[in-house]
Amino acid sequence: MRLLVAALDAELVAFPAELDGFDRLVTGPGKLQAAVALTRALERGTYEEIVVVGTGGGIDPVLEAEVYEVTGAIQHDVTDIDGIVGQHVSLPARVDVPGEGIVIATGDHFVDDALAVAGIRSLGAGMVDMETYAYIWVAQEYGVPIRILKSVSDRAQDDAITDWRTTVAACSAQLWDRFSREFAA
Repeated sequence: MRLLVAALDAELVAFPAELDGFDRLVTGPGKLQAAVALTRALERGTYEEIVVVGTGGGIDPVLEAEVYEVTGAIQHDVTDIDGIVGQHVSLPARVDVPGEGIVIATGDHFVDDALAVAGIRSLGAGMVDMETYAYIWVAQEYGVPIRILKSVSDRAQDDAITDWRTTVAACSAQLWDRFSREFAA
């Protein structure tokens, strides 16, 4: 059995309510909700793989509005005791999964500011979201393989939340198309 994970129901709107071989988990937005919900799911059941689908802001201008595999995550909203942004006092600066893909910067606030995007981009990320770092970290703590598919929903700048609300259904359709080609029998 595999576990299909998304932060929000809206990201799964194009997906069938039931998928053979998959349990479904909607965690809620943000790192804490993501970590707690995924931890609870992994405590309750045994999964051969976690597959995360969701949306993210594209901060690398070369990223088109399509689905990307995420293979690394950093946190853009933490600072260590020396004041280094992106470094946590007790967690790894970056978590990675096997494969080729992009790096996403995770933080607990919705990024919608050009100045913030420039700072986050300097950390080496191509997208931003609010959960991926937590998903990878928890999956690794439990020794469960994880794949992350993210659709670019906005540019994480002025009025990005309006863009997200307008595009989330189309992003869900893109995610379902990719997911169904790779996972649905």
